[in-house]
Amino acid sequence: MISDPRSRAAAFCDRFGIRVPILLAPMAGACPPSSSMAVMRAGGFGACAALLMQPKEIEDWAAEVRANVDGPFQINLWIPEPPPVRDRSHEARVREFLLRWGPPVPEDAGDMTLPRFEEQCQTSLRIAPAAVSSIMGLYPPSFVAELKSRRISWFATATTVAEAKKAEAAGADVIIAQGMEAGGHRGAFDATKAEQQLVGLFALVPAIVDAVSIPVVAAGGIADGRGVAAALTLGASAVVMGTAFLRCPETKLHPAWAHALAKTTPEQTILSRAFTGKPARSIATDYVRAALAPDAPTPAPYLVQRGLTTPMRLEAQKAGDVQRMQVWAGQSAALARAESASVITERLWSEAQALLRETAIDRR
Repeated sequence: MISDPRSRAAAFCDRFGIRVPILLAPMAGACPPSSSMAVMRAGGFGACAALLMQPKEIEDWAAEVRANVDGPFQINLWIPEPPPVRDRSHEARVREFLLRWGPPVPEDAGDMTLPRFEEQCQTSLRIAPAAVSSIMGLYPPSFVAELKSRRISWFATATTVAEAKKAEAAGADVIIAQGMEAGGHRGAFDATKAEQQLVGLFALVPAIVDAVSIPVVAAGGIADGRGVAAALTLGASAVVMGTAFLRCPETKLHPAWAHALAKTTPEQTILSRAFTGKPARSIATDYVRAALAPDAPTPAPYLVQRGLTTPMRLEAQKAGDVQRMQVWAGQSAALARAESASVITERLWSEAQALLRETAIDRR
C-alpha cells in the first residue's frame, strides 16, 4: 500500500478518472442528478441512490447526468433481505402509537414493496457506470462476474473488519468503510448486529486498511478539510461525504431539514429504527425520542415500518414540521454549508491538501 496520503489519493484519482478524492454519498431521496453534477464538475465522484428507483428512473438519472457533465459516478443498491415476518397485532400497536404523531395509518400501510432487485442490477449493467456499490451485504457471484466482464468496479460498504474481509474475498474492488458517525442507514450485513457493532471511523479505517489489500474509502462524519486529511492520514484513499452536501442548493432538500442540520451538534443525532425498521442515524427529534421511550412499541421490521410511518412523514413534510420528518444526519451535521456542492468539493480538498502538506513538512 502507498504510505504517503497524497500519493495514495492521487493513485485512486488516476484509477477512477477524478481530480479530487471526494465521493458523493448515495442518499435515497436526497441525491438528485444536480448534486452529482455539481460534485463531478469540481472533479469528484457522483452517486445515484437507486434503492427506491424503478429501472427507467435509474436510466433517466444516468442520462441526465451524462448529458450535462463528464466524469464517473456510482449506482448504489441495497442487498435485499428475506421478507419480513409480519405480526399484525404488533403492527396495530405501532399504528396506534403513530396516530399521536400524524394521520390515521391504513391497515395495509405496511404492505410496501421495493423495485425488483434483479431488474435494478440488470439496469446498472446496461448503464455501465464507473462503479456499482453495495450496502447491507454482498452481491451474488453471478452479478459480480458480470461486473468484472464489463470492467465496472464494485465498491462494497463495510461497517466492520470482518465484513471488509468478506467483501474483498467476494471480489470487491474498493471497500467503503462506514463509521458509526454516518447519517442515514447503517450498512451492516446483519441488521441484528447493526446497533451492537458500532465502530467509529478513526478506529475502523486503519483496521480495515491493515486487513485488506484493496483501496479503502472512508465514510461517516467527514464534513470539512480536517476530516478529509485525517481519513487519508489514517490510510484511506478517498472519502465519501453525504450530510456535508445536504444543505447545498443542488440537493433540493426540504428547508426545514436543511435549517435543522445547521444547528445539530454530534450528540443531537441518534441511531434508531423509528422510521424504517432498520437502524439509521437522524436528528433526535421529538418523534424519534418518543419512539425510543420504554412505553413505545418496538418498530416493525423493515420494510413494514417504512410503510407505517409514511403518512406521518408526508404530513410532516407538507407542514414543514421537522420534529416528525425523517431527517437523516451524520454526527458532523453542523459543519454542512449552504453553498454549491462544487464550491464545497473544491474548498475541502484545498483545505485537506494544505493540512497534508503541513504534516509532511513537520515530518522532515
